[in-house]
Amino acid sequence: MSSQRRKGFSPGARLRQKREDTMQFHEYGDRQKETILLLHGGGLSWWNYREAAELLQEEYHLILPILDGHAGSDRPFTTIEDNAAEIISFIDEHLGGSVLLIGGLSLGGQVLLEMLSLRGELCSYALVESAAVLPSRLTNALIGPAIGASYGLIRNRSFAKMQFQSLHIKPELFEDYYRDSCQIEKQDMIAFMKANTSYELKDSFRDTAARVHVAVGEKETIDILNSAEAICRALPSARLHRMPGLRHGELSLNHAPQFADAIRGIVCTGATREETEKRTKRS
Repeated sequence: MSSQRRKGFSPGARLRQKREDTMQFHEYGDRQKETILLLHGGGLSWWNYREAAELLQEEYHLILPILDGHAGSDRPFTTIEDNAAEIISFIDEHLGGSVLLIGGLSLGGQVLLEMLSLRGELCSYALVESAAVLPSRLTNALIGPAIGASYGLIRNRSFAKMQFQSLHIKPELFEDYYRDSCQIEKQDMIAFMKANTSYELKDSFRDTAARVHVAVGEKETIDILNSAEAICRALPSARLHRMPGLRHGELSLNHAPQFADAIRGIVCTGATREETEKRTKRS
């Protein structure tokens, strides 16, 4: 099934009455199958996971939300905490309070970590990709002036291409990137970038019941590599996956087949482990 954009739905209905304050998302697959949510990175949008969703849609029901403050979203960006609460409310209202797996890249990974901190049994599995949890005061302080000086150039295609190339995203996604970057408001961009560089892992994260997997590229910055290790220290049961040769976000953005296989592997391994644990308890 091809992607369909939704402003919300109720079981048995393909499109609910439109409301401007309802979370925006794209949807793939059969709603009768188990659900996976994938939360895109900051400055990107749902297309971050489009190819992966197309690969997984025969096996799962997939929802790709548009995070607050991004092109096509229902509201400005306020905080990671607010966005996490909004998505949890969506899961409660439309998906029975829990889903099979939630994945998130960078800012989306931070929103995912916050969701797990707020609701320990929100999902069976979680895949956190390239998420920072060690605040950088210097970077945070520089964001406002940097965006203020460069925001006017965002609509310049040559400047946008330079920015795009610095992110090491595959060329096929440039038009999506350029179109949506032009629609992000200046204050939203400043707000989600400042939130991204100041986010700290909550103590309640360690109480999550989800089987958490943390993925980072070996070519990521030291802050992201250290953050991945910090997440695993906070939750010793989490599994760390260091991806050889990859930079920030490249797993889901540039290597969708491997990302889709990673999700399949997480679910399959988890199901096998759960079955083994059940057998052990019975014997």
